[in-house]
Amino acid sequence: MHDGHAAPNQLETLDRELETIRVSFDTTYTWRYGSVKAGLRELYEKAKRDQWNGTTQLAWDTDVDPERGILPDAANPLAGFADYERLTQRERARLRHGQVALQLSQFLHGEQGALIVASQLVGAVPWMDAKYYAGTQTMDEARHVEVFSRYLTEKLEWQWPVNEQLKALLDATIGDSRWDFKYLGMQIIIEGLAMAAFGNLYHVTEEPLLKSLVHYVMRDESRHVAFGVLSLADHYHDMPAAELRDREDFIIYACELMRNRLVGDQIADAMGWNGDAVRAHVLASPAAGAFRSMLFARVVPNLKRLGLLTPRVREAFATLAILHFEDADPEAQDRALGLA
Repeated sequence: MHDGHAAPNQLETLDRELETIRVSFDTTYTWRYGSVKAGLRELYEKAKRDQWNGTTQLAWDTDVDPERGILPDAANPLAGFADYERLTQRERARLRHGQVALQLSQFLHGEQGALIVASQLVGAVPWMDAKYYAGTQTMDEARHVEVFSRYLTEKLEWQWPVNEQLKALLDATIGDSRWDFKYLGMQIIIEGLAMAAFGNLYHVTEEPLLKSLVHYVMRDESRHVAFGVLSLADHYHDMPAAELRDREDFIIYACELMRNRLVGDQIADAMGWNGDAVRAHVLASPAAGAFRSMLFARVVPNLKRLGLLTPRVREAFATLAILHFEDADPEAQDRALGLA
């Protein structure tokens, strides 16, 4: 068509690709332009220094074979599962391609959620330094969406829909009217989980473009988590018990949701396998269990720093088998990754 209007089938495609949720939160002017929150101005300066261009600084001409060399077979949680073992080598390679695309697709969807939350924080946060930094984070997240989308489109040629549990947490974070919930949901929990997952991927992948891409993204994400920790410092110390309980409920909900999402449901559906059988196998897999637990190595100590590792949260984390991370050192983890 040449009349400037979309054809009916194009409109239907747009409808399927768009989703709107209704949100409401207070937007705050602040007429004090000086620094009022220790550390935020320095973090903003670091964010300005560390901006990068994914178009020119990543080697997009790298030849990538999506069926080999991206993730090691030894880390496959389906190893030993009867239906998986019956696959031919070619079928296993195709499945591994799908698993890599699934993981990176969830990174992509999480980054879009982070983009939306960062844009909300610009208006919601009550200090000018935090508005400055949230502005730089919005640019960071746009860049992350760009590079993950490009890698999935050009190198893997395969994108999966968002995981239901991740979508539920993104919706809860985006839709809550309280600015500190946006920090908790995104900066502390989702970004903290992402940093651990990115770090694991960076260590195990042998694909040079992906390794470089992930390292650039981690440099940004490390600052984003620090933004949440600095902004929320002292915020919960004198909070009334009823309000603090709301935060405890949210933390427990979010961490249970994220701990229970990596159980192979989407792969089982795609392969036509029994979902309960796949879930049971993945839950029993030592490698998968260690990975699901390791994801919280940054979340738990940062919650402790904020005074949110309360008796209720500690009990829930003990049940989730992630409480042992309470004394972990996120800064040491950053140094080990060459980020500090």
